[in-house]
Amino acid sequence: MLSACIEDGPKNTILVLSQIDFVDSSGLGALVQLVKQAQTLGGKVQIVTNARVTQTVKLVRLEKFLSLQPSVEVALENIQSAS
Repeated sequence: MLSACIEDGPKNTILVLSQIDFVDSSGLGALVQLVKQAQTLGGKVQIVTNARVTQTVKLVRLEKFLSLQPSVEVALENIQSAS
C-alpha cells in the first residue's frame, strides 16, 4: 500500500512513525524498500520517529539512509530545502 503511494503520490513523502513502539527486521526491510523506491523515482522519504525506533535503526546503522527526523517540522524543512 505504501509502495503505491510512493509510486503514484508526490515526489517526496514524510512517514510518521512516532507512535510506533517497536520495529523488527521485517519493518526495517520494508522501510529500506520504500526509500529505495522513492530514490529510483527521484524522490525522498523522510521518516519521523521516536527514541525507541531511532535506537533500533541505529543498531543496524541505517539512520542516515532512512533519513530519520525528530519531528514533522524538521522533515518538512528538509524536503523544502532539497527542492
